[in-house]
Amino acid sequence: MKTDDSLRTERKKSDDALKRDRASAARVADVVVNRAREVADDVLTAARLKADHESLGRPRTVETSALVGERAQADRVVLGERASADVALSSDREDRADVLEALLIHERAATDAYLLTERARSDDAVAHRDDFLGMVAHDLRNLLHGVVLSLELVRPGSKEEPTPQVAGATARIRRHVARMTRLIGDLVDVTSIDAGKLAMAPVRVDATALATEAVETFDPAAREQGVSLAAEVPTTPVFAEFDHERMLQVFANLISNALKFTPAGGSIIVRVEEGRGVVRFSVSDTGVGIPAPMLETVFERFWQVGEHDRRGQGLGLYISKCIVEAHHGRIWAESEVGKGSRLQFTLPVASSRRRGSPAPGGAKRDKTRLARRGKGKERRRR
Repeated sequence: MKTDDSLRTERKKSDDALKRDRASAARVADVVVNRAREVADDVLTAARLKADHESLGRPRTVETSALVGERAQADRVVLGERASADVALSSDREDRADVLEALLIHERAATDAYLLTERARSDDAVAHRDDFLGMVAHDLRNLLHGVVLSLELVRPGSKEEPTPQVAGATARIRRHVARMTRLIGDLVDVTSIDAGKLAMAPVRVDATALATEAVETFDPAAREQGVSLAAEVPTTPVFAEFDHERMLQVFANLISNALKFTPAGGSIIVRVEEGRGVVRFSVSDTGVGIPAPMLETVFERFWQVGEHDRRGQGLGLYISKCIVEAHHGRIWAESEVGKGSRLQFTLPVASSRRRGSPAPGGAKRDKTRLARRGKGKERRRR
């Protein structure tokens, strides 16, 4: 759709420019022709005066009837030739315009046919890619679940304490499996976003409970990293309409991002505030901060802090942006280098109904689909 709109816009620009150029060229040609005729008339007048002066030996005062008639005939011939030239020039301009328009129509028809062919090929390739990715993701998840089950089977009996080496290795394997599972989820979500097939089911939910749940989920990881993680939420419920699992995923991405760039001894605060018609969520940290020119780009796909940064694949914030915007919300970043960052997003306040009641058309209607913007990912916990 965007490609079609861009193509139409560019074609209109080229048509307008072509019309302006043709009109300008026609005006210039008319000016040149008229000027040439004026010069020719002046030369003819001067030549006649000179001829009269030389033939009579004095300035011409009286012309003979024969000379007058001869010159009138010559003037009529000149006017006739000029009229014929004007008709030919106008016809030539129209012919050239018709030829140019025909060439443009032919070129654009060929371009459209080529684009349709390429789109069909591209759609077919994307469909095969999505099918392949879905099958691979399913198989990989099954294998990862098998790894986790195998860890449970090889774990020492309840009366035996695992050695530090075994305990450390088991913990590392669990972290690696969790990270691989999240990465698979991100890739599947991005594919769903591109295909416009990421579904959500918004319901009326307490936003403060969501923030508290997110903090409790990531508190062990924050403690292990030496970072303080806390929630500052209102004491009374604040309701908004959203897909609980998707919004918990947004918090997971924002908190994970804050943990990446907050050193030991730092702090992360999750806040919920009710504004005018919206609920504002924020995740603030005391990390390294984000340079001002990057505040808009952090939500782009595959964004990384540095060229050689490998802490993630740069998909989490992009997916979060898609989820929030699919809920008719807004997400943005504020930061000061060396002092930390604050990532915020807003969601519309829910209408006053019984807590937990479905949103209009919620569970009983078709799930909301993200039209090439939405985002999704399975709920993650660390």
